[in-house]
Amino acid sequence: MIIENRAYARVGLIGNPSDGYYGKTISACIRNFSAKVVLWESPTLEIIPNLKHDPTHFHSLEQLVSTARRDGYYGGLRLLLAACKRFKDYCDERGVALPDRNFTVTYDTNIPRQVGLGGSSAIIVALFRCLMEFFEVREDFIGNPFLPNLVLSVERDELDITAGLQDRVIQVYGGTVYMDFNQQLMERDGHGDYQRIDSALLPPLFLAYALPVAHPQLPTESGKVHGALRYRYERGEPEVLKAMERWAMLADKAKRALEEPNHEKLGELMNANFDLRRKVLGDATIGSDNLRMIQIARDLGHPVKFSGSGGAVVGMYGNEEERQCLRDAYKAEGFRFCKVKVDRDGRLRGPRSG
Repeated sequence: MIIENRAYARVGLIGNPSDGYYGKTISACIRNFSAKVVLWESPTLEIIPNLKHDPTHFHSLEQLVSTARRDGYYGGLRLLLAACKRFKDYCDERGVALPDRNFTVTYDTNIPRQVGLGGSSAIIVALFRCLMEFFEVREDFIGNPFLPNLVLSVERDELDITAGLQDRVIQVYGGTVYMDFNQQLMERDGHGDYQRIDSALLPPLFLAYALPVAHPQLPTESGKVHGALRYRYERGEPEVLKAMERWAMLADKAKRALEEPNHEKLGELMNANFDLRRKVLGDATIGSDNLRMIQIARDLGHPVKFSGSGGAVVGMYGNEEERQCLRDAYKAEGFRFCKVKVDRDGRLRGPRSG
């Protein structure tokens, strides 16, 4: 039996980066990019590195340097190792005896790396689904709304990566989701309030992003980007605490704007989300390439904000002529561009087994 599961990239539409700080967000899964994990039973347990994302052989030192600049030093292998360990620990802690079976696992992904589209969490979500199916672990044991917490613990606790729940919630639920991470809710229930929003209510969206090899000034990892923000938050800096409250309020207003629907108001809120981010983090932290991606859309009159931690932006447009104009403007400066294909049904599990 071959088990296959897929998880998709995501865009944060409003509220980020408050998701790691008891805030509120709205996020959507997009079908433009995905991570796939394949697992099958085998005599020994083997995790197979991806030749593209976990290379160990190079034609030259120059190629090694080029690969490191393009992809950084972290592939998916560490994510698979940490996720397998965390899955076993979680089952042990709760007295679930797993069958004595070994497996081989592989993965592949076309989610652009280091640009804030949830590429790492997508690999972990897809692997957890494979492991749950392989070991016949019921979804009511590790399912919504607790699976996102377990996925987050892989990166936060096993790999010491600063991250929030937003990516993991939307990649588990699919579709478009409003998330309230109110501290009292989290401490009482162990999870936030996650409400589905009809994806058909969203306006036409575009995604623009930068590849690190072409834009070396981009931050290289979301955990590093948010490390300083976490430090400031834990110190209780008034500016940061007020910003978290403001981002949460923007998410509530955006939810109402979508339900009306009022896309013009949504666009104003998206712009306000980025403006606050820029004020709190500063231009040096955000980086010139990230700022340029924002400015290109704004110069053409379109609302735009970061889709995640930086490296990619998500924005609104009205018609195909406007989309073409945006595409030409971004491509002229070396950025990638695509029309966002938002998941409509929230059922993102790929081919399961066969």
